[in-house]
Amino acid sequence: MRQAIGGRVRDLVGSGEIDLTRPPGDDGLFGPGSVTWAVHGDFTSMMIGGVASLLVQMLHPAALAGVWDHSDYRHDTLGRLRRTAQFISVTTYGATAAAETMIARVRRIHDRVAGTLPDGRPYAANDPELLLWVHAVEVDSFLRACRRYREPDMPVARQDAYVREMAVIAERLGARDVPTSRAALTAYLDAMRPALRVDHRTRQVARHLVQQPSPSRLNAPINHVMMQAGIDLLPDWAAGLHGFVRPEIGKPVLRLGALGVGRLMQWALH
Repeated sequence: MRQAIGGRVRDLVGSGEIDLTRPPGDDGLFGPGSVTWAVHGDFTSMMIGGVASLLVQMLHPAALAGVWDHSDYRHDTLGRLRRTAQFISVTTYGATAAAETMIARVRRIHDRVAGTLPDGRPYAANDPELLLWVHAVEVDSFLRACRRYREPDMPVARQDAYVREMAVIAERLGARDVPTSRAALTAYLDAMRPALRVDHRTRQVARHLVQQPSPSRLNAPINHVMMQAGIDLLPDWAAGLHGFVRPEIGKPVLRLGALGVGRLMQWALH
């Protein structure tokens, strides 16, 4: 049972396909003493934060268009999650050269992702403003998940350190004016809210993500809890835009379930 669950999880995130070895003296972009290593070290909270991140990112018309026009999200949702997980793993824990290679690869992919929004405005994945949006939502979501499921009493100074460390990735991808504190990150996200939209495409992509079948019956209950915990993690304004109903009465049970999944994952992966 332990090997079966652990194997399925490793297949999901593609951890067997990447090399995280580092030469002596090379701590990568962050190092073992960084907050980023600690935050990204909890598999369950990262998965929950990842679900929330995707749901918030797609509220931006240009981010949604990139998914709608340039990805096979209907048939490759798990592939997208796997590639995202691999990017985070290598840039967090890999050697400096491996992290830089991964970032360069993503930049080349972004060069090919461009088009026109329904209202006629052009968009491009390598637009610094769009890169900033995607990065900010991701960092906010991972931090929210960490504080809920791993480190609820995380000091503001430690939150600031995480935001500041992660700015390195955004800047190397091409973003500008990247927030380097929790307060600046929150202010940026609040300022972006008037630009966010929901249409039939948003609802279709969100529905496909949330209702994505589990790759195995064994992991189906775990996947269900992760998806529901991701919805529960959303800021109220984002849940409202999506039209998600989150009954207060069920939240304690869901969060206890997510904590239980976390303990199961620790058991299966170690």
